[in-house]
Amino acid sequence: MTVIRVKGFQIFRDRHGKTRCYHRKSRTPVDLHKAPLGSAEFFAECARISQAAVLQLPPKPGTVGMLLKDYKQDRAFTDLAPRTRSDYQRIFDYLRPIESTPLVRFDRPLVVRIRDKAGERGRRFGNYVKAVLSILFAWGLERNFLQANPAARVRNIRKPKGTPDANRPWTDGERHVTLDHAPKHLKPALALMMFTGLGPSDALKLPRTFFKAGEIATRRSKTGEPVYWPAPKSLKKIIGAAPTHDAITLCANARGKPWTESGFRASWRTYRMKLEKAGKIGPGLTLYGLRHTVAVILREAGFDERTIADALGQKTIEMARHYARGADLKPKMKGVVKAFEREVNKRRTKLSNPARERSNRAGSANRRRRKHAI
Repeated sequence: MTVIRVKGFQIFRDRHGKTRCYHRKSRTPVDLHKAPLGSAEFFAECARISQAAVLQLPPKPGTVGMLLKDYKQDRAFTDLAPRTRSDYQRIFDYLRPIESTPLVRFDRPLVVRIRDKAGERGRRFGNYVKAVLSILFAWGLERNFLQANPAARVRNIRKPKGTPDANRPWTDGERHVTLDHAPKHLKPALALMMFTGLGPSDALKLPRTFFKAGEIATRRSKTGEPVYWPAPKSLKKIIGAAPTHDAITLCANARGKPWTESGFRASWRTYRMKLEKAGKIGPGLTLYGLRHTVAVILREAGFDERTIADALGQKTIEMARHYARGADLKPKMKGVVKAFEREVNKRRTKLSNPARERSNRAGSANRRRRKHAI
């Protein structure tokens, strides 16, 4: 008779002579009717129960699981916007199989392997996993849970050459033609995103009470950062001409009700495809691309990255730099070069008149001597 043994499981006969099998730590039974003892189904069920039991155990000190637990109880996590917490939790769920890994085992090569494995789901997901790990380790480093942040200098997965930018900025022509032909119920929301840089969710949910005396004051739902925009004249005109409605939001759909994000995207997609088919806009326009458009326009106008970050409700200038990438700096740099040329010519003039230069130096020396004599 073959004796079956599985690590972590207890196999025995009860007082009625019936064979039973339990996982020792969790006391989870194996249904031997569905997974007969010794069969492939039996070993698969044992593996499943073992894995589930590991996930249910409380995290051990010095592991990623304990670091996650402590971080999620700290204000650094609880004070985040609901959307951001949800995005982080999605990454935490993905990292659950490595929660028992000791923190001392983490180094840059291990983080790179985790990033690349996650990147099999998509480049952006892999980079986001790396970014969340870096935030988590930085929090632990400040509290002496780690000696260094192993994800701090790990680069993102590079985008393949030729891949179009996601959420590319709109051209001036695309912005004008989209607004000129937009249906009445789409136009206010499109204009709000176009002239303020608000994301689709924030623009569609903006309460009408947050638009007073032609000024918009709100907070980004993702970061909680304040956003203040005195509305441009074009936006005021479009909002003033919008169909009347009783919705609590500034923008409303054709039935006078608040937009849902999915509903607006469906209507926008139909309208966008119509414009594309007519050759009036190029492919790849997205609603979120309007935030990039505002950043690019501000950058081309000469505003610094901190100002752009404040305008878009971003905490760091790194995101502002990313959004403003692709700005046409030719007009600005022409002015910079003119100023540079004027300064160079001034210095050249000084060098071309050595007698005057010697006179200036002698005068400076005499002034210093008189000062010391006093």
